[in-house]
Amino acid sequence: MCIAAWIWQSHPSYQFILLLNRDEFHDRPTRPMEWWGEGEEETLGGRDELGGGTWLGCTRGGRIAFLTNFREPEIRFSGPKSRGHLPVKFLKSRQSPMEFAEETVKEADTYSPFNLIVADLCSKTMVFISNRPEGKPNIQTVNPGIHVLSNASLDSPWPKSERLRSKVEDFLKTQGNEEIPLKEMVGELMEDKVKADRDMLPITGCNPEWEYALSSIYVDLDSEWGHYGTRSMSAIAVKADNGVSFYEKYIENGTWKEHLVQFRID
Repeated sequence: MCIAAWIWQSHPSYQFILLLNRDEFHDRPTRPMEWWGEGEEETLGGRDELGGGTWLGCTRGGRIAFLTNFREPEIRFSGPKSRGHLPVKFLKSRQSPMEFAEETVKEADTYSPFNLIVADLCSKTMVFISNRPEGKPNIQTVNPGIHVLSNASLDSPWPKSERLRSKVEDFLKTQGNEEIPLKEMVGELMEDKVKADRDMLPITGCNPEWEYALSSIYVDLDSEWGHYGTRSMSAIAVKADNGVSFYEKYIENGTWKEHLVQFRID
């Protein structure tokens, strides 16, 4: 289902800091974060080997895109296109975030329910795109500040989202203007298994037990369809001088692994 929290253009030392958990079935074929593609289209991110595309990626040119789904009780229509192709499409394009958003909503109903963030660090522009509510695609410019995106609209006050927002704010206060330790930040904030009070759960029309199982920041559950939960935890930090650090902790064949890639925006 995924959850993301980020600080956009509002930190004294960083242009952008992102935390993102990807929740998926553990048997879904996946490539961990790595460089792929060629030339200007070279992308750093993980890859969904079943549906194609990615849930999070960035480029040396300062483009970033990430994705969550939109939770509904049932999906009446599953579009022929994988929503994972949307981040890749933006990262390969030369359109501004708003131009890309305006083009994407024209074909929004060909994708399963999605929330998409696209950003261009060079122009300091970020846009939120969603094909929900159904029939009324949503586009909005993301203002500077702290934002959280789970499986509803941007900054919806779901318990897990508000919990993560609070944890991000508290963690940043302890760091001051010092360099952000991404590995420590992921460990303290994104491995949180505390579930929401049942009477505080969002009403989405889904089974209440399923809703409760998904109400923690870190998800881990066995379902009738297989083992489901947090497959990877990622953090991206972009400094004021355009230095980028991309940390990922991911599970592979039942073992947690981690790696860090650093580069500079051209």
